Amino acid sequence: MKKSTFLIVGKHAVLEALKNPLRKVERVFLTEDSQKNLNRENQNLNLFKRINVFYKSRRELDNMCGKDETSHQGLVAEVEQLEEITLKDFIVSNEKNNINLIALEEVTDPRNIGSIIRSAVAFNISGIIVKERSFPSKSKLLYKSASGGTEHIKIFKVANINTTLKFLKTKNFWISAFDISAKKDFAKNNWKGRNVLLFGSEGFGIKAKTLENSDFRFRVNINNNIESLNISNTVSIVCHHIFQTVENKNL
Repeated sequence: MKKSTFLIVGKHAVLEALKNPLRKVERVFLTEDSQKNLNRENQNLNLFKRINVFYKSRRELDNMCGKDETSHQGLVAEVEQLEEITLKDFIVSNEKNNINLIALEEVTDPRNIGSIIRSAVAFNISGIIVKERSFPSKSKLLYKSASGGTEHIKIFKVANINTTLKFLKTKNFWISAFDISAKKDFAKNNWKGRNVLLFGSEGFGIKAKTLENSDFRFRVNINNNIESLNISNTVSIVCHHIFQTVENKNL
């Protein structure tokens, strides 16, 4: 049975999809200049082998992007979803002592999610847990903001965040909630071992019931001039710190 397809846009999103042997790319729509630039920048790769290529004007590509108003950079691709592995299968097959996962509760903005994916890939996060019902899995904005990162990280779509956290606790994961009302500075924690970094929605944070399932509550210390940071910025700071203090030592 043929899978449904959707469009992704932007140079890095399309390029990484073309380079990913696990991603089925049905068609690529692009300007002639975009193809020349890609071929020149990736001379050792036959990016368009067995790919249906259709040349379009920038205006035609604008129309394909529709109301999303996403900057396509002269490149649009029609792709299938990647084959998914369940979180349970991933945990069972992974014997590493040090694993860092991100869990997002009710985070829905595609730009924020895309930026989070990009940071997670940059700083060696093993996977991202999202609520399936609220995850915009076919969003052009998400793929563009992720800048190709979706090809390099596992996205675990779950039915219920709390049930998932309870399961992970049985597998020796520590649940660390990042909450603006927390007192502890996350930078003073020892991040070795198995960790879930839990972040809440852009407007309301982590739900009270979900906080009850966390082992620790942390904050990112900032000065008094700003009340809080954007969630994608917060995630990036946390992931970078863990990468520098724990992950980077193992490279």
